[in-house]
Amino acid sequence: MNGGSGTQRDAFFDNVKYVAIVLVAVAHAWEPLKEDSRVLSALYLFVYAFHMPAFIIVSGFFSRSFDTRPDRLKRLVTGVVVPYIVFETVYTLFRRYVGHSPDQEISLLDPWFLTWFLCALFIWRLTTPLWKLVRWPLPIALGIAMLASLSPDIGNDLDLQRVLQFLPFFVLGLGLGPEHFTLVRRRSVRIASVPVVAAALFVGWWAVPRMNTAWFYHRSSAQELGAPWWAGPVMTLALFGCSLVLTACFFAWVPGRRTWFTALGAGTLYGYLLHGFLTKSADYRGWVDHTWLHGPLGWLLVSTLTAVAVTLLCTQPVRRVFRCVMEPEMKWAFKQDPGEQARARQQAGQRPEHGKTGAVAVGS
Repeated sequence: MNGGSGTQRDAFFDNVKYVAIVLVAVAHAWEPLKEDSRVLSALYLFVYAFHMPAFIIVSGFFSRSFDTRPDRLKRLVTGVVVPYIVFETVYTLFRRYVGHSPDQEISLLDPWFLTWFLCALFIWRLTTPLWKLVRWPLPIALGIAMLASLSPDIGNDLDLQRVLQFLPFFVLGLGLGPEHFTLVRRRSVRIASVPVVAAALFVGWWAVPRMNTAWFYHRSSAQELGAPWWAGPVMTLALFGCSLVLTACFFAWVPGRRTWFTALGAGTLYGYLLHGFLTKSADYRGWVDHTWLHGPLGWLLVSTLTAVAVTLLCTQPVRRVFRCVMEPEMKWAFKQDPGEQARARQQAGQRPEHGKTGAVAVGS
């Protein structure tokens, strides 16, 4: 969820990540409210069709340079593995004591709620060199996703069903360049997206009583959803196409300039992992059981409060507090890489000396 250095960040991608994380949190807040409304259920399906695909495509795009270089493996451990271990443990304890589920055991092999994404990102990034090597990466990834939807025996370990079914979006991101994102942000695409979104909202409204919402979670096989085996590959392809179109519409409307929320895009991992405590607390404590919240004004209030909360969770003060577990340096845990030291010395040697040139060197 983090990409680019602080001095070379593209405002568009930070805007995408911020808006997407707000949609993720708001959709989670809608879950206990949507059963009473076909309209809200349709909005829920609509958002679920593209919010995680958009996130995953961007994650793939920023993973294009990943290889097995020591410094990148260190970042994978400190930025993905460590947060996964910490939050999987804390969420299990939270579920046990706050959710009154005393039988919950800590298991790093069975991601719960939000932590599946970190597990998936770890696996996807490790396989990046392979996807850059094969001739037809996207068709192969789609084939794997289709086969996964056929197998109810994959199980819950590492949430592999979801890892494999979402894999094509990550592989697609690996193959994209900046020019592709520029292409979908043209004015003509923005205009064309309006009727597409309107049609998608209508289809969502039509599908509410006719379709199992769990198809959009990509965590179950066709048989587990009570469908015939052949429905798995068909739905995998259909949902991939629908998600891709709606993600393009989403990208078309995200501003490319710097806005008040652009800087928050660097903290989306914080908002993603921390908002789950608020969402689940509301569920465990029955905060959304009030009848008046199950109407348009209640939806608006819950959506607004959730958006504000996740926005605050992406801010610098929160990031400073939780950086020790989200982005730990852990220098004590790794050997020093001679190649990395040489690169650092080379970069330092290329900077102008203050005493001789009077120029100010800008650190990377």
